Amino acid sequence: MDRQPVLSGERLTLRPLAQNDWTSMFAVAADPLIWQLHPAHDRWQESVFRTFFDDALAQGGALAAIEHSSGMIAGSSRFQGYDAANGGSVEIGWTFLARRLWGTGANTEMKRLMLTHALRFVERAIFRVGEHNLISRGAMANIGGELTDREDITMLNGQPARHVIYEITRASFAAGPLAS
Repeated sequence: MDRQPVLSGERLTLRPLAQNDWTSMFAVAADPLIWQLHPAHDRWQESVFRTFFDDALAQGGALAAIEHSSGMIAGSSRFQGYDAANGGSVEIGWTFLARRLWGTGANTEMKRLMLTHALRFVERAIFRVGEHNLISRGAMANIGGELTDREDITMLNGQPARHVIYEITRASFAAGPLAS
């Protein structure tokens, strides 16, 4: 599975994240309200976001979201934890978007593009969401995510955070709200 494809939709193009995206990406991420409900609620700080950004580049699978109307970076997401065994799975997540795109369908479009791509290669996509991130949990319900588990995850800052795990399978995607 290519974890850094170029995927294009109505509002956004997702393309591989590059080192020279730092300034534009941090300009979006520097908004504290984006991270308010996230377990890493301090990710708007430059040093904290730098760790996140560098990890995204090191892990591979990170995509920059480019807004068609402005040509500007509007956020990011990742394909991570790819496992080809047992039908295959990949985690989709680590997503953030500029607040001006909240409620516009941009996040749904991003997930549809990523799921359409991933589910050609794997049987299921996994999403890990901070337990108290009610906005992201609601978004998962809206796109057909099935709550399957809870787990403690060690964040990039070394702190543990409780997460809930959602899953979308190839079959549930085909029958769900994002099917096209």
